[in-house]
Amino acid sequence: MPFRFDVESLFIDPWKTLALVALVTVVVFIFYKPNRNLPPGPKGLPVLGNVFQLPRTQQFLRFTEWKEEFGMSFKLQSSPTLIILAGPIFSLNLAGQTVVVLNSHKVAGDLLDRRSAIYSDRPRFIMAGEILSRGLLIGLCGYGDLLRKLRKATHEGFNTRASEAYQPIQEKEAAVLVDSMLKDPNSWIAHLERSAASTILTALYGMESVQSKDDPLVARINDCMHRLTRACMPGSYLVEFLPIMKYLPEALAPWKKEGNEWYNKDTAMFQGFLDEVQSKVNAGQAKLTFAARLLEQKSGQLSTTEASWLSGALFMAGSETTAGALTIFILAMRLYPNVMEKAQAEIDAVVGRDRLPTFEDRDHLPYIQAIVEEVLRWRPIAPLGLPRRAMKDDFYEGYFIPKGSLVLENIWAMNHDPTIFLDHDEFRPERFLDKTSAVNVVPTDTRNHRHVSFGFGRRICCGLNLANQSLFIDIASLLWAASIEPAYDETGAEIIPSSMELLDEGSVVRPIPFKCNIVPRSKDVNAVLEVAQRSYGDERPLTSD
Repeated sequence: MPFRFDVESLFIDPWKTLALVALVTVVVFIFYKPNRNLPPGPKGLPVLGNVFQLPRTQQFLRFTEWKEEFGMSFKLQSSPTLIILAGPIFSLNLAGQTVVVLNSHKVAGDLLDRRSAIYSDRPRFIMAGEILSRGLLIGLCGYGDLLRKLRKATHEGFNTRASEAYQPIQEKEAAVLVDSMLKDPNSWIAHLERSAASTILTALYGMESVQSKDDPLVARINDCMHRLTRACMPGSYLVEFLPIMKYLPEALAPWKKEGNEWYNKDTAMFQGFLDEVQSKVNAGQAKLTFAARLLEQKSGQLSTTEASWLSGALFMAGSETTAGALTIFILAMRLYPNVMEKAQAEIDAVVGRDRLPTFEDRDHLPYIQAIVEEVLRWRPIAPLGLPRRAMKDDFYEGYFIPKGSLVLENIWAMNHDPTIFLDHDEFRPERFLDKTSAVNVVPTDTRNHRHVSFGFGRRICCGLNLANQSLFIDIASLLWAASIEPAYDETGAEIIPSSMELLDEGSVVRPIPFKCNIVPRSKDVNAVLEVAQRSYGDERPLTSD
C-alpha cells in the first residue's frame, strides 16, 4: 500500500510525526548546514573529494591555477542584490578534511595577522610532532604556552638589535664562502650549503667553522631534519589516519619504537651541544651566541630539553633555507646578467676594489638590498609555508571556515600576484626602488618585508633578521669578487638553466642543480680575500651589550 502524506493524521499518529521531524532534520542538515558556505573550490569525488586532483610535487602551482578559477564568486540574496564574496580564497575536501587556501596579501593579512588568535595553531603531526620531537619542535608546536615561550626566547636572541651581534661571524663566513667558490667553482652548491650550516652553527653555539658540507656534525643534524620532514609527508605513517594506533605497545608498532629511539638520540645530541656552551658560560669563556644568551637569561624559564630542542630546530630551519635562497640568487644572476652588472657597478662605486663589503656599507647599497628582497619574492623557498589549523568556527566575507580546517598560505601566488607585481615572473629588483633609488616600495600586508616569504602573524619566521643579514653580506661579497657566467656543453652550446625546474623536497623548494662558471672579477681578488680572512678576530664575548 503506497504511503500517503496526511497532515491531519500527524495529530493522531505520533510515529508519523516523529518520521516527519527526522526527515526535516536530515534535509536541513544536508542542504542548509554551514559548510554549504565554504569558499568555492574544484569538484571532487564522493568521500575522497579532491585527493586525486593534487599533484605529488609543486602543489603551489596547481593552487595558483585554482586561485584564478575560484578566486572570485558571487552570491544572489533573496532580494535582487548581487554580493561579491571574498577574493582569492578557495577550499578543498581531502577525504573529509576541509582545506582552505589563501592566495592574496589581503586575505592572508585579514586572517593570519588580524585574526591570529584563531589561525596560529598547527594540525596534528603524530609521528613528527608527538613521537619524534615530543611537541618540542617550534615549527610543529601547537599554539599555547610552550609556543609563546619558545618564540619569546627566539625573539630575544634574533630580534633586529640582537642579530647585529652576529654580523662579524657573517662577514667572516662570507669571505670564506667566496674564497671556496673561486678555488672550486664546480662545487658551488656544496660551498653554499657548507657556508649556511657553518654560519648558523657558529651563531647558535659558537662552534668552529664547518670545513665541509659532509661534516659529521652537520650530517647528524640534517639527518634529524630529513627524518622529521619525511614524517610530515602525507601517507608516510598510517598512524596519521588512525590516531588510535599511537597507543599500541611498541611490540606491535615497530615504527613507534623507532621513533622513540630517535627522539632519545636527537635529544641527547642537542643536549650535548647545549652542555658544551654551558660549560663555557660557567668558565666565563662563552662567546655571544644564541645558546649562551638562552642559558644566561633563562628566557621564559625554558627547561633544558626545551632549550636544547629550540636551538637545534633553529639550525634545521635556517641552514637549508639560506642555502636554497643563495642557490636562487646564483640562478637569477645567471639568467639576468644585466642585474648582476648593475649590482657590481653599485658595489664598485661604494666599496671600491681594495676591500670586501661590510655591514657598514648596507645603507649605501640599496640595489643589493633590493636583490635580497627579489630573491625571496621571485622563487620562495617555502611556497606554501606550513599548514595552520582553525581553532574555532569563523566567518569571513560571507564564507564559513569550520573549526579544524587546515589553512594554507599560498606564498607563491601572493609573491606572483600580477596586480601587485606586474611582471611577476621576471627577476627585477628595481620594483622595490623608488625614483631616488631608496628601498621603500612596500606592498600592503607584507609587514615591511616587500614579500610574504617569511609568513604571517604569530607564526612568522623567527630568524628573518639573521637570514636577511646572511643573504645581504653573502650576495654583496660574491658580487664584489666574482661574476656568474654561462657554462657550455660538449658541443659548445650554452647551458641555459630553467627557472621553473624546481626540486621539491617537501620542506623547501629550490632549483635543480645546474652548471655555471664562477670567475674572479680581477687579479687582485684572491689577495684581498686572503687579507680579509686573516683580519677577522674572535666574536664578541657574552658580556657585550
